This record gives sequence, structure tokens and C-alpha cells, in this order.
Amino acid sequence: MLAIEMIDITKVFPGVIANDKARLAVEQGEIHALLGENGAGKSTLMAMLSGVYEPDGGTIKVQGERVKIRNPNDAAALRIGMVHQHFKLIPSFTVTENIVLGMEPRNKLGNLDLAAAEARVARLSQAYGLAVEPKARIETTTLGMQQRVEIVKILYRNADIFIFDEPTAVLLPQEVHELLGILRRLKAEGKTILFITHKLKEIKAVADRCTVLRRGKNAGTVLVREAEERDLAEMMVGRPVSFRIEKKNRKAGEAVLRIEGLTVAGSKGFPAVRDLSLEVRSGEVVGIAGVDGNGQSELVAAVSGLLPVKSGRIMLRGRDISRESIRSRNEAGVGLVPEDRHKYGLILDFRLDENFILKNFRKKPYSNCFGLLQTSAVLKHARRLIRDFDIRTGKGPGTITKSMSGGNQQKAVIAREIDLSPELLIVSQPARGLDVGAIEYIHRRIVDERDKGRAVLLISFEIDEILGLCDRIAVLSKGSVAGVMNAGDADERRLGIMMGGAAGPALRGGSACGC
Repeated sequence: MLAIEMIDITKVFPGVIANDKARLAVEQGEIHALLGENGAGKSTLMAMLSGVYEPDGGTIKVQGERVKIRNPNDAAALRIGMVHQHFKLIPSFTVTENIVLGMEPRNKLGNLDLAAAEARVARLSQAYGLAVEPKARIETTTLGMQQRVEIVKILYRNADIFIFDEPTAVLLPQEVHELLGILRRLKAEGKTILFITHKLKEIKAVADRCTVLRRGKNAGTVLVREAEERDLAEMMVGRPVSFRIEKKNRKAGEAVLRIEGLTVAGSKGFPAVRDLSLEVRSGEVVGIAGVDGNGQSELVAAVSGLLPVKSGRIMLRGRDISRESIRSRNEAGVGLVPEDRHKYGLILDFRLDENFILKNFRKKPYSNCFGLLQTSAVLKHARRLIRDFDIRTGKGPGTITKSMSGGNQQKAVIAREIDLSPELLIVSQPARGLDVGAIEYIHRRIVDERDKGRAVLLISFEIDEILGLCDRIAVLSKGSVAGVMNAGDADERRLGIMMGGAAGPALRGGSACGC
């Protein structure tokens, strides 16, 4: 029996057809993956199933019955729940307060019975192995915990059909493993799961079937056990995709970035980076590997100027920039693709063309001698980046950035930073939220920057990405460098041991200073 059937679903936004007679058939009790490029219409299709949007055309059936889903309450009544890519939680509320919001339990006197709600949340958490703390405040919890809270919220509302939109995009490797286990448990309980993702390995790990969307239309549905990863990738982008990062051997030049004895305090005042020394030379990619929370974010923030330096020096081409402003560092040649594109990479309420010139709007040709923006130059610049980086937009340069998919927002940040041709390009989690075609392109652009003689500092939790892109790899553990090695001498096992805290010797040619 089909739990969900979506027939000829069409959704049009100004300037773009998000879904063009899309079809989806999901069997009862299966894990069904929805795969597609950034902007292919996956999230829009699921938003209509969960009541965020209404379709402009087509039919939706739930358990064989034709239904109208006008809002999230209609979806909840049909026992459909969605875990969005960006969680819908109130930071100052507790876990339980977030879960029961909108359907708060009352006692016989009509007063809020929070104790009963906390007890039910605890029971659900234990039954499904979700390990949420009912009384914890959301602002104190990890992203992995917040996602589990969203799952309990759906369970609390007795949902049978679960929609997960890019659920692993913000999770650590261990949290990804835990989430996939949760999906299997939900399936074992008879739940039906729709799983939007770009990650082919995750599809192969848990999905029964996979439907591929391309530019809003169906490209096909396959049994996952019968499909290879490269077959899924080709269905998604419409061409063969290379999973191998091609780069030539290249001799690195002089030091562009030299970090000497750097110590940086974290959010609680304790050192997050401890006496760290590292060098990145022109014409090389140096990767930072490590389990999240070992100082990566604070290292990036200190080099880019977002956090103050407690001690040590940050040298750019021999110039001490440790205490210079962010603007000064940008003008000196520091480019940053941040891990959180919403907080540090974009102004979401601005137009796309405005976001492209955030770092150089004062300069010609974007401003004249009176400081007035030159619209024609700004638009020309934006159109070139949109074309060169294949950024999918609704209204071209005038698109409001928050209306774009997460993957296209990421491509916009990368396009702006690479186009500035910085001497030092810091790239943190570049593949987050991108499809395989976009990842292939972004990796090639990073290698191109390295081949042009730029120094690239790459931070990633994806071991394959670190091994494929980098010339040298530094492993961080507890805020310090546990070891540095040439990429050719590294493998997943050795990196994993060092990431766990075991000291690793700096191999020949792979010392922290690059000598």
C-alpha cells in the first residue's frame, strides 16, 4: 500500500518553476530517499506535503485518500511531520516546552501540566533511543541534540510519516551514524520516512528506494540496492560525475600564513586553541582535520578577525595581523568561506547582487568617486558569478538571498570569496549542503586557486574531502596540533587515531612549519 502519492505536482514562484508535474510514490513502512541538485525542487515538494506551501496543481493522496494540505495543522492531522534543515526551535525554551508548543497539556484545573509533558517526552526519548533531556534549554544543547528534539516533537504528535530535510548537513560524523540508526528504528516501528539528502553513501546505507528530481521534474525512481552511487549521481545531474579530485603535484612556495604560538579563548573563557603553530604556503592546500569542538571554529575566527587573540601571532606575508580589523585583513588578502553561511557569510534579507559586493562595494567599478553605487557594474558582476558558478536563482541578481536553497546560498559565498582572489583563502566545510555536481565543481575551483599560487586553509569534517584536496594535513586535538603529515602519507585510519588524541609524529615534509 502507498503511504504517500503525489501526482503531477506543480509549484511556481516568481521567475521559477520549482516543481513541474513532479510525481512521488512512497510505500508504507519504507525509507524513501529524495535526491536532486541544489534547487531541483526537493524541499519545495516536501514543503507542500508538510503544509508549508500549497501546490498550484496536482493531487496528493495519503493512505490512498485524496487530501488537501493547506497548512501544517492539516499535515499534523494526517500524521505527517517534518524535521526542517534549519530547526524550528525557540532557544530560550526548554526541550519539553518546544515539543509541546501549540498543544500544551492541561490538568483538571486547566493549568499547564509541564510535569506530565516532561514524563511523556522522557518515555518517547527512551523508547526510540533519542537521549534528550526534557528540562534542558535549547540554547545549551548541541545541533545533534536539537535535531533529536525535533524528532521527539513529531513523535509527541503521533506522526506516522516523517520527512527529514537534509538531516545530516550540520551533524558530526558520530551524530550522522546515530541518526541513521534512529531512522532504522523508526522504520522497524512501522513508520514511513522520506529522506532528502545529497549524500549518496547515506542513501546506500539506509534507503529502500530513491526518487531523483532534476530541475523540478522526475528523473526516475530506483531500488537502492540495485543502484551504484555513480548511477544515482548521473541521474541527479544528467551527466557522468567524477568522485576523484584531480590535481597535479606542485611545489609549494613561500609562507603566506604563519601562525606562531596562538592561544584563543572559547565562548566560556577557557582556551579553545592552545599554543598552536602552523604554516600555509603559496600553492598548497593545508587541511585541518579533527572531531568538531577541538578548536577549529576558534582558529578560523581568530585568523579572520572574528575572535581576539589571547597570545601568539598571526602573520600574513610577514605582516602581523593578529590585532587588525576584519576589513583590514580582507584588504590584506584574507578570504573566508565560513562554516555558518547564515551567520557570517550572507545578509539574508539583501539581494544576491548586494551580497556579492559586501567586501568591495566601496571600490571601483561598484562605487563612483562620490561613494554612490553603480548599478550597472553591480548587476554585470552578479550575472557573471551566477553564470560561472551555476547559482540557481528565482529572479537573477535581484533575488532575495534567503529565498534561495541552502546549497545555492553556499555557492554564492564561495563565488564571492574566490572571485576576490585572496592571497589566503580559508574554506570551512565547503561541501555542506551541496549536491555531488556542485561539490565536484567547488573542489575543482579550490584546486584551481591552489594552482594559481594561492594559499588555502581547508577545514572539513569529511575525511574523504581532506584526503582528496589537501597537500598537507594538520590534525587538531584539544586545541593543539596533534600532528602534521603529507597527504600522500595519510589514510583514514591514521587520521582517526590522531583525531582521537593520540600523538602523531610530523612526517618528513609535513612539519607544522612546513619545513
